[in-house]
Parts: sequence; C-alpha cells; structure tokens
Amino acid sequence: MNVPKYIANKWEKAPGNIEVGKLKISKNPGQKAQVSLTLSESVLCLKEPGEENIPRDHRLDVSAITRQTLGVFSHITPSTNSDSVVPETEKLSMEGRIVQKLECRPYADSCYMKLKVETIRKASMPVRQVQQLDRIVQNFKPVSDHKHNIEYEEKKKAEGKKARDDKDAVLEMLFAAFEKHQYYNIKDLVKITRQPIVYLKEILKEVCNYNLKNPHKNMWELKPEYRHYKEPVPAPSTTSADD
Repeated sequence: MNVPKYIANKWEKAPGNIEVGKLKISKNPGQKAQVSLTLSESVLCLKEPGEENIPRDHRLDVSAITRQTLGVFSHITPSTNSDSVVPETEKLSMEGRIVQKLECRPYADSCYMKLKVETIRKASMPVRQVQQLDRIVQNFKPVSDHKHNIEYEEKKKAEGKKARDDKDAVLEMLFAAFEKHQYYNIKDLVKITRQPIVYLKEILKEVCNYNLKNPHKNMWELKPEYRHYKEPVPAPSTTSADD
C-alpha cells in the first residue's frame, strides 16, 4: 500500500504500542469492493506546534499486479543469548505473494485543501532569506584574499613581465649557454634567457632532449645535430735534434 507522505511521517513518529488506523472493506453485490482507511485519534494528535491538521479519512484504490512478481518474506535470526541445547539456525521463509496494490488517496475536503495550500506555500519559500541586523555580530571575519592566492597572483605578474624575445635570439642564447655546459635544468635556462617557461619549453623541445634517466635526470641537452662543441686543440709535436 502506498500512502501520502504526511501519513508516512505520522506513522514513523508513532510508538509501536498504539493503533494507527483502521481499514474498512465494504462489499455490495455485483460491485467492486470499496476500501477506506481511517486514521486513529492517537496518530492525528502527533503534531508539532503550528503544524496543520491532516485528513482523517482516505479511500484506497485497489488494482491488480500483473506484470510483477512480488512476495512477502520473513527473516528469523538466531538469538545470541539463547540457552537452548539445540542451536537455532537462520531462516528465510516466504509467507505469500502480493497480488493487489492499494493507492491511498485523500478526499478533496477543506482539511486536505488547507494542508495542500500550506505545503505549496512552504515549498515556494526561498531557502536563504535576507535578515536585517540591529547590532554588530562578532563572528569570524573572512580575509579579503588568502596567502596562496596572493603568491599565485604575484607569480603571474612576474611571469607576465618577461616579454617573449624573438625565437632566433632565444636560440642564440641557448646555443651560447650549451657551449659552456652540456646539461642544464629548466630553472637555470629561465634565468639565462629570461623567457616565460612555457615559451622556453616550446623552443627547447625543438633543439634539445630531456633526460629521464640518471646520471643527468631532469636535465636538458642539445640534440646531436645541434652539438658543435669545439674540438680540443692538439698539443704541438716535438722533434729531436737527431732528425
């Protein structure tokens, strides 16, 4: 049986030792059985201050279940503190099949219409509301900006001041640097060329290889076709007087 939400909320609040309602089935010859639900007075009294009353009487629309197979099962678990000699076992039993579905619907009386209006009013209220303060509230005052955001913005400004030089000029600086040393890390190359790191890496990928293995891991070196290291000057040969 499906019931409206306001009935389900009442039944959840009800203690287990009270009557929550009564079903009435009326059968007239040659007509379909009429089923109705009347909530108990104990359930109707379970209300918060300012809460609207809910309807007492409801009709139940009965329909057959044809496209589903539904069953009712009982689950028995053994007691942990049982003193019986024969140990209890866990049991799962099928009590029967569900062949009918009941939809609980209220009658459109004044009580239900008033409840519906109040429900719509509450649903239309905004979650956040503006409230005027008549005194200063000493709460946590948020900072205008966090430290890591300030550092990031300063870094961005510093990067922006590094104007991109012509590509040929950057290549000349790189080749001149690699004539002095064979391997460089990216930080040293940024200092030497004073170029934005993204722009510098684009040029490095064209003329350099990036080492991923030791002993020069994370270092850049020129590709073989761009290496023009000076050959060492051979020592002058000496001849003996006998020659």
